[in-house]
Amino acid sequence: MPHIHDKIDFTVEVFIVHKNTVLLRKHDKYKIWLSVGGHVELDEDPNAAAVREVKEEVGLSIKLWDRDHQAKVFSDGTIGLIAPVFLNCNRISETHQHITFVYFAKTQSNVIVQGETEISDDIHWFTKEDLDSSKYDLRENIKYYAHEALAALGNGM
Repeated sequence: MPHIHDKIDFTVEVFIVHKNTVLLRKHDKYKIWLSVGGHVELDEDPNAAAVREVKEEVGLSIKLWDRDHQAKVFSDGTIGLIAPVFLNCNRISETHQHITFVYFAKTQSNVIVQGETEISDDIHWFTKEDLDSSKYDLRENIKYYAHEALAALGNGM
């Protein structure tokens, strides 16, 4: 998706947990390990963007972690969205930045199906030990969020 605004865009990242592993993918453009995610489009809320991006990029059905039980519909029509676990800001260039909603999610399957337009050089289900290994050269924030996702949702099932 192209940028919606010249100076700032809203994006989502999803740290998907299956049993005691968390999914990361090597970004096709930047060649670094990242979670699954992308831009929030004009016609969707961040929750919908998170679910859509995961389906497009890796073909998984997920359930976003609603730690505060906010996904309610109220009698006045207000819809409570699942809050992100973290928010961050990333400078993409001198003139553009992303505000990112970071979500945790669970999936029942670890079978990856890449879309035709979202291709990754490498996709891997990381254990806690993998995250701590120097083999993968993970960015500090990715390593931190992945560990937090495993602590919150990993259970060996």
